[in-house]
Amino acid sequence: MAHKNLPGILEGKIDRRGFLGSAGKGAMVLAMPFPVLPDFLKNASMGIVVHSYASRWHSKSESEKFPAFTDAVSLMEHCKSIGAGGVQVTVAGWSQDFGNKVRAKREELDMYLEGSIGLPQDPGNVPDFEREVIIAREAGASILRTACLSGRRYTNFMSKEDFLTFKKKAIKSMELAEPIMQKHKMKLAVENHKDWTAQELKQIIQSIGSEWVGVTLDFGNNVSFMENPMEVIETLAPYAFSTHVKDMGVKNYEDGFLLSEVPLGEGIVDLKSAVALCKKHNPKINFSLEMITRDPLEIPCMKDSYWTTFDHLSGLDVYKMDRMLGENQFKRELPKVTGLTQEERLAFEEQNILECINYSRKSLKL
Repeated sequence: MAHKNLPGILEGKIDRRGFLGSAGKGAMVLAMPFPVLPDFLKNASMGIVVHSYASRWHSKSESEKFPAFTDAVSLMEHCKSIGAGGVQVTVAGWSQDFGNKVRAKREELDMYLEGSIGLPQDPGNVPDFEREVIIAREAGASILRTACLSGRRYTNFMSKEDFLTFKKKAIKSMELAEPIMQKHKMKLAVENHKDWTAQELKQIIQSIGSEWVGVTLDFGNNVSFMENPMEVIETLAPYAFSTHVKDMGVKNYEDGFLLSEVPLGEGIVDLKSAVALCKKHNPKINFSLEMITRDPLEIPCMKDSYWTTFDHLSGLDVYKMDRMLGENQFKRELPKVTGLTQEERLAFEEQNILECINYSRKSLKL
């Protein structure tokens, strides 16, 4: 079944909340694979994280309206065309020649570039890690975002001991990476990626004690840990080198609550305060959109197993967060992609990103 808001975008027009000013402007943006940038978006400077294009990045679809992004260059071209100021993109597998192409395109488009990189798991991985750092630096990146866990803490670990083993290895990986970052004058930004509580990540960064190791501050991930998003931002903003800007919608379900990225301004994150706080601590910080269009995540906080690795909240903390979530249930159905055709998924993804870019320009002044 098609999403109720998709027919317009698939036909080259949009009628949802006048989201880009008029249906005519929406049609102009979406009618071409790499549309000409309209005047009303030229001043937007928020960037886009590659994961916002989860459906389109290396897509196997033969869509004419939403052709696949095959590499960082094609991603940059499109993001520039819709008004983004930069990109955060994976650098794994880049050759020196491709890094040079990225640099040339970045300079041509006048965009910022942040890389995303995997950490060395042991000393034998350090040379490959250093090679990726060098190529990313020469391409024009000065910040490399990383994450320590690809999954989610409350589903990956069945015991506190398993988590502590992971934590020890993750810190060792950061310690292996730090001398390389210092050597090449690059900043490593560790994301709160549904692995660390805000206080845990703060303590890890403090224990490493390097000006080259800080945080990619994700505005919404720690809602999945029953942490108030503004408290997370207040805790981690002093250490933030980069950001994942997002807004979160919540709805109750039997075992806890459902959690989704939603268009900016529609969820529970105080975006204006978050942006202001990040700017206060780091005036040069980039704001990069991570709007992932997918099915809602189940946060099973009513199950005992969810709490296996957690001891960071008091009963009062849980009560306050539960009350806040209960009072701020998303008014509509949370975004989901199950049941959509691939073309509809691509269209829905693009629509959400465009809405966020427009909101950031009008309401966040980015």
